[in-house]
Amino acid sequence: MDTQISEGKWRRLRSLADAEGRFKMMAIDQRGSLNDAIAKVTSRSPEQVAGEELAKAKEVITRVLAPYATAVLTDPIYGYPYSFQSIPRGIGLLLAHEETGYERSGPTGKERKTNLIEGWSVEKAQRAGADAVKLLLYYHPDASEEVRRHQQDLVQRLGQECEQACMPFLLELVSYAIEEGSTNTDEFARKKPDLVIRSAREFSAAKYKVDVLKLEFPADLKRTREFCGGAFDGQERQAVYQLSEVREFCRQLNEGAGMPWVILSAGVNIDEFLVQVELATEAGASGFLCGRAIWKDAVPLYPDVARMEEWLRSEGVYNFLRANAYAHRARPWFGHRRFREGVLAATSAGRA
Repeated sequence: MDTQISEGKWRRLRSLADAEGRFKMMAIDQRGSLNDAIAKVTSRSPEQVAGEELAKAKEVITRVLAPYATAVLTDPIYGYPYSFQSIPRGIGLLLAHEETGYERSGPTGKERKTNLIEGWSVEKAQRAGADAVKLLLYYHPDASEEVRRHQQDLVQRLGQECEQACMPFLLELVSYAIEEGSTNTDEFARKKPDLVIRSAREFSAAKYKVDVLKLEFPADLKRTREFCGGAFDGQERQAVYQLSEVREFCRQLNEGAGMPWVILSAGVNIDEFLVQVELATEAGASGFLCGRAIWKDAVPLYPDVARMEEWLRSEGVYNFLRANAYAHRARPWFGHRRFREGVLAATSAGRA
């Protein structure tokens, strides 16, 4: 599909990638999950964790690791106001648009609706200096029609707002279990490839005006024949598929994505994420947007910020450098089939 995008979107997309058009982006927009992690390590309830503590943890992670990213994704509540000065010049900025968590909905209460941050807008993100807007959308293609319509309409409205502002729109799609007990089951692992691929195909439609998809890995590597023996976490599992099938899932995902896409980490360990990056970029992904896989092991050191910083400057940087190396063969975003041949020449002045 040949598609023209505005000059403004083109320039801002270029600012998120390296000179070769590969995305090596860091996510530090977590709110609920980070709040819960801090509560756990400090033996408190999540309600007892103050916003200032989230801001402090985000600031040290951003300050140490942002120089190794091509762009940083943060949130406009606890992240950006306290960390924007820690993002070096020349590093792109994405700002989250969704409220943390989700609204339970549907006939059984197991379906999920995303809500936007109250009082936040694309215009405000633009004034803050954002190079792109990100929306996390929980999506299940077999959810009830009312829930699917709510999610689809939300994306369509935000996409139109971004289009009018010439602001790139990055959509993060996260699947979830409805009939299964959880996403950590063999049953869900069997369904996951289809859910991820169908969701990517849905939101590649032109009406949504999405520019980059942030996608889950379309399988559970811990349940492949090659890795089910506990290679990543020491826990043995039943084999649900083998690696050759997973490569085919990645190929189908790339075919279904009608635009450049990046892989997310979903909090897996760094060794597993590196294999995901290798397989995703082999299939056609344009890089990654990763958070916890790179920096999550710094959080148990909280509230000792000095120890957090020491870990980040050693292990955290090493994790990031490895992820960057694994993404070296990623497909340049401007090399995706979405763009016309004539448009590609305009990218030669990308940022290193």
